[in-house]
This record gives sequence, structure tokens and C-alpha cells, in this order.
Amino acid sequence: MKLDVITPFPEMIESVSGSSIARIAAEKGLAHIYARDLRQWSENRHRKVDDYPFGGGKGMILSPQPLASAISELKLGSPEPRVIFPTPDGRRFCQEDAEDLSACDHLIFVCGHYKGIDQRIRDHYITDEISIGDYVLTGGEIAALVIIDAVVRLIPGVLGAMESADGDSFTFPLLDAPWYTRPEEFEGLTVPEVLLSGHHARIEDWRMEQREKKTKERRPDIYEEYKKYHPLKRSPKK
Repeated sequence: MKLDVITPFPEMIESVSGSSIARIAAEKGLAHIYARDLRQWSENRHRKVDDYPFGGGKGMILSPQPLASAISELKLGSPEPRVIFPTPDGRRFCQEDAEDLSACDHLIFVCGHYKGIDQRIRDHYITDEISIGDYVLTGGEIAALVIIDAVVRLIPGVLGAMESADGDSFTFPLLDAPWYTRPEEFEGLTVPEVLLSGHHARIEDWRMEQREKKTKERRPDIYEEYKKYHPLKRSPKK
């Protein structure tokens, strides 16, 4: 997968793209993230990429010319890339979106700043407007990195074992269960006895019970949907 991030501040992307999952994906040749400096496409002699809004109002708008030039050039030779604009008024990002995008060969992210980007770019160049939550960030870079992290980790071969992503919260229709590691006792707190039993069926039952309990308490909306389509099942107690 190729991921191009168009931004007036490429250093924000570069500081993260060489770390953690992104670095592993690049080393394996499975995904490469490129920070693209929007200013290099500006036709303004001062490499300016923003201007005042028509009709007045506070703030600046990213100009259409450099954005259109950047997107058009990056799309060359790429069949139908998804062009993503992270924005608070986009559709809410979820795990299904991450799974959908992880199957793409080329993603282009357009990072807005100030009051956003010219609406004509949104109308004619953007394929996906995505929100990571009901709040406003200074720019689109952090939101783009959130989406990229969620997507890249789902590319087959990126994680050490694909099973480590299969049971994540929101991948399965429940939140994740608690997890423990050594030592068995820490600051007077012990690991649940069932996890030390070696009885795999009971362990799976316990984990499912914990997932259901956590989801019911923290996300009753998800729990109600889960109950409709996933009848509760338990292994026989022995």
C-alpha cells in the first residue's frame, strides 16, 4: 500500500511514519507512508498555500490550486486511489472503515488547516470525508495518522501474527477482555485463577463473559446490537 499525506507541515507526519507499526510495514515492503509538502505545488512565488475567505470571516482557507495540483500529480499511474479528508463534519470513523481502507492499494490524505480547505476541492477531488470524533484539532495530520495506524495494522503480514488483531475491540462486536502477564501477583493483586487453569474452554468462556460485561457497562449501544445477532453461548462447565 502507498499512503501519501498532503500537508503544509510534513515534519508532523515524518516524526511518526518511521516508528512502530508504520516502520515495520515499510521494512516488510507492505506499506509506505510519504509526507508530501503542499508548498511544493504552490504557484505563488512565496509558496503561499492559503488565503482569506470570500464573504469575510476570521481565519484562512487552504487554496484550491496547490491542493488540486498535488492530488492530480499523486494520482498519476494509480487506478482510482481513495482521497481522504479528515474533518469534524465527516462520517464517524469505525473499525469497518479501517478494514475497508486496508484493502486499498493507494490512499491520499489531505490535511486541512485553519478554517479548512476550499469547498471545490471537497466537491471534486475528495472521495472520503472522515471524522475521528466530535472535537476539533488544529490540523488534519493527527487525524490522518490515527486513520493510517488503524488501517496499516490490518494489512496481512504487518503484525507478527494476524490473530493479534482478530480479537481487538470493535473487530469482534464486543470490547476486548482484560489481559494479564507475569508476575502472577503484583502489588497484592493476583491474576484471575481461571487464566492459570490451563482449561482453554473455561478461559474462553471467562474472556467472553468479561467482554460482554465491559461492553454492557461502557457501550450499551454496542451490547444491544450484539444481543440481537449473537445469542450468548457457553462451553459446558466441568
